[in-house]
Amino acid sequence: MELTEIRRYPVKSVSGWVMDSAVVEPWGLAGDRRWAVVDEQGELHWAGENPRMLSVVAGATDEDGLLLDAPGLPQLKVPPATGESVPVGFVELDHATLAHPDAHAWFTRLLGKSARLIWLDDPNRCAVPPSHGGLPGDVVTFAGDAPILLTSRSSLRQLDDWILEGAVERQEDPPAPLDMARFRPNLVIDGAPPYAEDDWREIRIGSLAFRVSERCDRCAVPTYDPVTLEKGKEPLRTLARHRRWDGKTWFGIRLIPRGRGELRLGDPVTVLA
Repeated sequence: MELTEIRRYPVKSVSGWVMDSAVVEPWGLAGDRRWAVVDEQGELHWAGENPRMLSVVAGATDEDGLLLDAPGLPQLKVPPATGESVPVGFVELDHATLAHPDAHAWFTRLLGKSARLIWLDDPNRCAVPPSHGGLPGDVVTFAGDAPILLTSRSSLRQLDDWILEGAVERQEDPPAPLDMARFRPNLVIDGAPPYAEDDWREIRIGSLAFRVSERCDRCAVPTYDPVTLEKGKEPLRTLARHRRWDGKTWFGIRLIPRGRGELRLGDPVTVLA
């Protein structure tokens, strides 16, 4: 097994960057989801309710700010956040730092409703919820449920096969294979049997060890095509047929880093437990 893809999402719910390597910190990949978009009450704007967020390309600047791009909007360079600390409605976090007002106006225009960009100054302030497998000392960014999401290419190939079988049964045109980007992983591996990751408790990628905090239950976001933003029934329809239990559908696993270090494409993946 080996690591075949690395993705970082500078802003929660926007599109991700594909990378050749990444630094791993206790709260996830360096630069991953330290920013988020909220409403005036501090409640999260997320892609499941605002799919246009998936059209945003956000890149880090040399000054630790952001460079934002989206169709129909001017490019915006956002300086490092130095605004006031405001209340936010996250499970394990009650305050975050406001970004520059230009960023609020940019996201308000994108979404067509009031929006503010916020920054998590110190991820050590945000614990992984115990309800999602968090243990004392586990911390996370605006990713929320866990620092890192891992998916498997062989599991996606099996899912594509199931979707094709369903289309044949319904006498529908064969669908194109799904883009892994729908599932918004940080790390993608290949070489394991389909869904073998369901049973992993500890793994090593390269020289770094990770604890599996839980399997990943899926929301509505994977039903949006990451390019066209069109919403469909897949993959949740097929996951519900083949991978539904406890009232949820499942794809991927959530990881807690055991330490700091660097990951690179091609790193070997070893199951420790």
